Amino acid sequence: MTCIQDEEALRCRFARDYELGRSPAMREIERRVLGTDYGGTSWTTRAEAVRIAQLLGLCPGVRLLEVGAGSGWPSLYLAKQTGCDAVLVDLPLVGLQIAIERARAEDMQQRCRAILANGAKLPFMEGSFDALSHSDVLCCLPAKLSVLRECRRVAGHGARMAFSVIAPAPSLSEAGRRIAVESGPPHVDVSADYALLLGETSWRVLERIDVTGEFMQSLRTELEAIEAGKDALIELLGGDEYDMRKQRRNGTIAAVADGLLRREIFVANVAE
Repeated sequence: MTCIQDEEALRCRFARDYELGRSPAMREIERRVLGTDYGGTSWTTRAEAVRIAQLLGLCPGVRLLEVGAGSGWPSLYLAKQTGCDAVLVDLPLVGLQIAIERARAEDMQQRCRAILANGAKLPFMEGSFDALSHSDVLCCLPAKLSVLRECRRVAGHGARMAFSVIAPAPSLSEAGRRIAVESGPPHVDVSADYALLLGETSWRVLERIDVTGEFMQSLRTELEAIEAGKDALIELLGGDEYDMRKQRRNGTIAAVADGLLRREIFVANVAE
């Protein structure tokens, strides 16, 4: 599959996820797992969103860019809670449309705008933002370095970036890494540790927070919610897809339990 075909396949996959996320059955799962109902596709819980706001120092007047923002979680929530201005960037149009609807419903359209754009080719001038975030985005994209470089380019003086990411654990055997890659998001494999990728793209790591335990709890809660909502989900997805999703979630849980996958939050600032 070429890069263009791969990108289009990912766009279609996430577009469908955002459409499905409108359904009562999927919103109920989201509320149980994340404590929200934005139709988000990351593993960022409400508590984690509060933590990100603190790590980034969000407040009125701060310009926040969320890459891979989808339907607006957590950027719309961050803007609502802190008073910052938010720009949401993503490629699936349907996700951004949902975000715009939410912003209008909450009377935040003056402080929040959505732009259809590729995170590896951001349509902004250098130094445009005071803070940047992305939630479990890099593990779903092949162009990880390009996204980090573009984030660095549009980061203003003193800007911070906070992001969560799922990755294979270090020093795995060939077999263990294969299982990790098969059990994780579509592009979970990474050429080097994310701390090294940040250094290579002129970011300086300030904090590195292991949230694998919280991730495991969210996985288990989601599996329980999938089983509890079986009838409604089969009606929405069909029996085959329901079984596939449940099987995949069991596989991810096993990989995390075996120490093959981990989830971390990185906080970085511009390396002068």
